[in-house]
Amino acid sequence: MNRSISSLLLSGAVAAGSLLAGCSTTEPAGAEDSSLSGTEFQVPVEYYKLDNGLKVVLSQDRTAPTVVVAVYYNIGFRIEPRDRTGFAHLFEHMMFQGSENLGKMEFVNLVQKNGGVLNGSTRFDFTNYFQIVPAHKLQTMLWAEADRMSGLAITQENLTNQQGVVKNEVKVNVLNQPYGGFPWLDMPQYANENWYNAHNFYGDLEDLDAATLEDVQQFFDTYYSPNNAVVVVVGDFETAEAKKHIQEYFGPIGSATLPEQPDISEPRQTAEKRFVKEDKLANKPALAVGYHMPERGTGEYYAMGLINQILLQGDDSWLHQELVQDRGLTGGVSGGINLLGNMFNYNGPMQWIANLFYDKETSADTVLEAIDTTIARLQNEPVPQELLELAMIKMRSDLYDNIGGFYGFGRADLLASFALFDDRPEKINEIEAEFRKVTPELIQKTAREYLQPRNRTILIIDPKAPAN
Repeated sequence: MNRSISSLLLSGAVAAGSLLAGCSTTEPAGAEDSSLSGTEFQVPVEYYKLDNGLKVVLSQDRTAPTVVVAVYYNIGFRIEPRDRTGFAHLFEHMMFQGSENLGKMEFVNLVQKNGGVLNGSTRFDFTNYFQIVPAHKLQTMLWAEADRMSGLAITQENLTNQQGVVKNEVKVNVLNQPYGGFPWLDMPQYANENWYNAHNFYGDLEDLDAATLEDVQQFFDTYYSPNNAVVVVVGDFETAEAKKHIQEYFGPIGSATLPEQPDISEPRQTAEKRFVKEDKLANKPALAVGYHMPERGTGEYYAMGLINQILLQGDDSWLHQELVQDRGLTGGVSGGINLLGNMFNYNGPMQWIANLFYDKETSADTVLEAIDTTIARLQNEPVPQELLELAMIKMRSDLYDNIGGFYGFGRADLLASFALFDDRPEKINEIEAEFRKVTPELIQKTAREYLQPRNRTILIIDPKAPAN
């Protein structure tokens, strides 16, 4: 499930056609050789850096005459300043308030009047901005992104305005909404111990009010620098021309001295946590279970990706069969790894989460017993090889849907994430091979180690209707 904190979804017309992953079969000159055994699928990747530290990823796709320009900054709400909760999200809104050569909302108008769409969002470990435009407007978008990277309009008027916008967004999406923030916003706060992973990412209203103009300027100067960012171009473009414009517009921007990254590690959980949250707007109970994930990139991490497919994804998943079809405890069960994106675009502690709504006549313990019974099937014996292959098929389907999604943006998202977190965007071509290393024995081992009650947090939403 993709869920953006940003309420800024600005739409226009997009050129007809779809950038489908897998249609590009040739790599541009200088691309990394990242061939996969057992599959012909390849994403073209060319990766380099400017002298100021800006990372650049180019990925050609001639399927349709469109391009995606995505700029990702290596700052998300996970490491925003203390006593400034929600600040990373607030700053995302500031980026649309004008720059050195574009006035307020002129960036938006520039994209829409050229037949494009754009958006921005704040996630755990990055803040991103992207545009999808007709291919001949690539130079314009590169210039516009560089313009706000080099000279954002930071004024008290803009700050005050966006503080109000964000506070209203919190009220509409969380405080005045039944099940607001459940479980994507709630679970990290209950499951984690480290403040960086456990604070209110959307922001406390007092913290949002306390943000000063100096805070904004310092945040921009520190984190919105080229050596803390990656520019990704996906679609129908000429490589030499794209490189020329990237150097022309981004090359002169000065780098910044980046602060030391805070420690975002989580202590190993040793006992089950259980919380009840009252919700006066809810009309029925809800329950979420969150299990701490293995470290990103390990064999167990990829095993959890396939366990997610077996247990949770689709009507054939074990939890759907047990909770919905066999016992009728709920009308549906959902969740996954990283509810604000996917299992590849985060870079820190994470939970695998399953969540559902159920009738008041049903007890939470009954639901938990059904979940535990289902998980025990994975723990008691290795899964059959044919079931593992089915999970691989579902995983590949999701992966390719993601890579080809939204006119090439899904591809840009993975390339940017792997560039930011691993300095290796070509890892996009290694994902399937890593999953294929997973064995039935590793599935069982991972389920036994990570899907234990001592490694999980249970969050129950208790509907408390006000007295008449």
